[in-house]
Amino acid sequence: MLNPELNSASEPALVSVRRAQKADLFALAAMIEQMAAHHGDKAANSVTKLDRDLFGEQPFATVFVAETAGELIGYALLYPVYRATEGERGLELHHLFVRQEHRSAGIGRHLIDRAMAHARTLGCDFIGLGAATGNFAAYRYYQGQGFTAYPSTGMRFRMAL
Repeated sequence: MLNPELNSASEPALVSVRRAQKADLFALAAMIEQMAAHHGDKAANSVTKLDRDLFGEQPFATVFVAETAGELIGYALLYPVYRATEGERGLELHHLFVRQEHRSAGIGRHLIDRAMAHARTLGCDFIGLGAATGNFAAYRYYQGQGFTAYPSTGMRFRMAL
């Protein structure tokens, strides 16, 4: 149980955090669209791509979902990174999302805890993440969860394949 204020019924809402399953793909895609919209973007992902990247022959990312009363209310999406200079393995927390009506109830913390436990089982040295420039609420939130800001220099580049 995370927070009894999650529902107005006399029974407290129970929230579980678990690894995403194929049956979650449509709800997960909808939350990714909500996250993109929150940042003024449009999601170009699809259920087909998510299926490939989470459950395909070569899974590329890992997702943990928060669920209450059979509804997905949040997710954490991670992918592996390697810092060759330091010899460090890590996971990048690419997305941390909780539906608006379920925020401030500790769900994000539980998703982070599950991501950290997963990273430990993989022998990782760190979990990294980024926040948009000027997103001071995210800066405060992540620092409050124990993340430490570090300087990032240079420009990143990409090339389509």
